[in-house]
Amino acid sequence: MIAAAVGLGAVVPGGAAAAPPAPVPSLELDRYLGEWRQLAAIPQPFNLNCARDTTATYTLDPQGDIGVYNRCHTWTGGVDEIRGTATVNDPDTNAQLHVSFPGVPGQGEREGDTNYIVTALGPEYSWALVTSPSRLSGFVLSRTPALDDTTWQDVDAAIRAAGQDPCVYLTTPTTGGDPDVRPLCTR
Repeated sequence: MIAAAVGLGAVVPGGAAAAPPAPVPSLELDRYLGEWRQLAAIPQPFNLNCARDTTATYTLDPQGDIGVYNRCHTWTGGVDEIRGTATVNDPDTNAQLHVSFPGVPGQGEREGDTNYIVTALGPEYSWALVTSPSRLSGFVLSRTPALDDTTWQDVDAAIRAAGQDPCVYLTTPTTGGDPDVRPLCTR
């Protein structure tokens, strides 16, 4: 829910649409709530202004959906933030959601197609991989500002299992974590 995903469908050779990445079998929403740090992401137009310390905070809202509060420090030293809502589209897993941001073109409706899939979770909800059905966006989220090498190997394997290339993910500078922007595959 760091941001809503691009809604274009992935295409496989021969012109057929690829199936979306598989969600985790079960997402316990109460365990997913709280603050997450973005440690890597596929660059998107909406996050190019973010230079470092990108976070997403999820809370339960009065309608039973998830309140989304995204925040980052910009290249000019300011703070960029946006609030939205995530609505579960798949009550069997709770891991496929529609994230909306009022006032953002194409993202303003509270209900809609899935644009956020939790495809992998670390032990005890320590990290998460989130993708879009098209695989054109993706986010590595963590409860901590840094991951050890073994965990990064697990993240790499999860990205590949979701049908994505770790080289298109760029690391997100984080206080107490990675200080640079670089392709995740060079980490």
